Order: sequence, then structure tokens, then C-alpha cells
Amino acid sequence: MNLKLVKLTPEYKPQLDDMMSEWLSVEQDFSPYVIRKNDYRDFDRYLAELETKQEKDGRVPDSVFFCLDTDRNIFVGAVNIRHYLNESLLFTGGHIGDGIRPSERRKGFATAMIGLALEECRKLGIGRVLMTCDSDNIGSAKSIIRNGGVLENEVINEEGVPEQRYWIDL
Repeated sequence: MNLKLVKLTPEYKPQLDDMMSEWLSVEQDFSPYVIRKNDYRDFDRYLAELETKQEKDGRVPDSVFFCLDTDRNIFVGAVNIRHYLNESLLFTGGHIGDGIRPSERRKGFATAMIGLALEECRKLGIGRVLMTCDSDNIGSAKSIIRNGGVLENEVINEEGVPEQRYWIDL
């Protein structure tokens, strides 16, 4: 498994098209939200609006990375790293939103991708990372725990769904 996190550039448009068309054919409501908030087929707009540069409308600055399987030259998933937490993200959401495309799940990619995302968090000077997942998402919880996540508590999010909150000390 040879993975690396990459920033989206025009060079990766084919990989984005492939991943997003698969993902959206299977499910509409997936994480990280930031990669589905705009239409990926309008690439220039998508790229321009992918990351939040300055805090506004409750959104904090973030970095978006796509997880490239360099052996197959495909995107297997994506992560959204929030540079700091506001009150809402401290309750649910956390520093990292992540997701693996449907055909690549249960292969260890999430655990590896989170590990790479934690390296990016270190570069940003984040010393303690909050990650959350729905309480019934056993796979996500395992990936967080394998990366050092310690369960703090479970809360009910805005949609009424139980969500677990894990802290990872870097």
C-alpha cells in the first residue's frame, strides 16, 4: 500500500472524476462534506471553492487533501483538516473529516489515511486532534483508535445522531 496525500490540481482531475462519480452513484451523504458541497464537474469553480481560507459563516480555515494510491494512480479517499476548532466543531466534527470511496473500504486505507492526516496536523502545529464519528460507524471508530484515538464521550449531534468524540495526542 503506497499512499500519499495530495492537493487537488488539474493534473488530478481524472482521479477526482473517477472517485466522485463512483461515490455519488452509491451514496449522496458522505464525509468529508467539503468534497461534495460543490459540483466536481465544474472543475475550476470546484477547485477555487474547495478550501476555506479565512473564517466565515461558521467555517474555519481548512486544508483538503486527496489520498492517492500511487501504485494504481487512483484516489481512494479524502480528508478535510480544520486548522482550529470553533464551538460547533468542538462539539461535533472535530479537526479531521475523512472518507474512503465505497469500492476501497475495509482495506486499511482509512487507518493509513488518518495517519497521513495526523502528520499534516503536526505541520499545522495542532498538538491535540479531535476526531468524531457516528457511534454506529464501527470501521471509522477502529481507524481512529488505531491512530491513538481515546474516546472522551458520546454526544447527540444536530441531526439527533449519537456521535463519538475521540482525542489523539500528537
